[in-house]
Amino acid sequence: MSATNHEYYPDDWIRAILKRTRTIAVLGASARPDRPSHGVTRFLIDAGYEVFPVNPGLAGSELLGRPIVARLADISVPVDMIDIFRNRREMPQIAGEILALDPLPRTVWMQLGIRDDRSAAKLDAAGIDVVMNRCTAIEHVRLC
Repeated sequence: MSATNHEYYPDDWIRAILKRTRTIAVLGASARPDRPSHGVTRFLIDAGYEVFPVNPGLAGSELLGRPIVARLADISVPVDMIDIFRNRREMPQIAGEILALDPLPRTVWMQLGIRDDRSAAKLDAAGIDVVMNRCTAIEHVRLC
């Protein structure tokens, strides 16, 4: 199932993504409690997801009891979703890193304020479900 219209995501589609997802890489996870990525990481852990924080500046340390890795490729297990907290200008490079993973994630989720239609088209073409400009925590509370 894929949403090629990124102007609107049906609630059932978003709900299905959140329910099938078990492992999530949080790209741009922050150790600062006042940052949205920190709060969402905590929320996802508390919601029962297996979360892998990714931040090159914090690699080797821990966030909320989880080891932080520098790159997506450093995660030792396949992930179902990549939840992105990075500047949208970085999306072409990030999309390239995602497409180099084996296996590919089922979902790439760009947080509020992040939208890159060209990167989304490449990810869509690879069979990855793409959500843009939405918050995983907000959608989880709203739909699950």
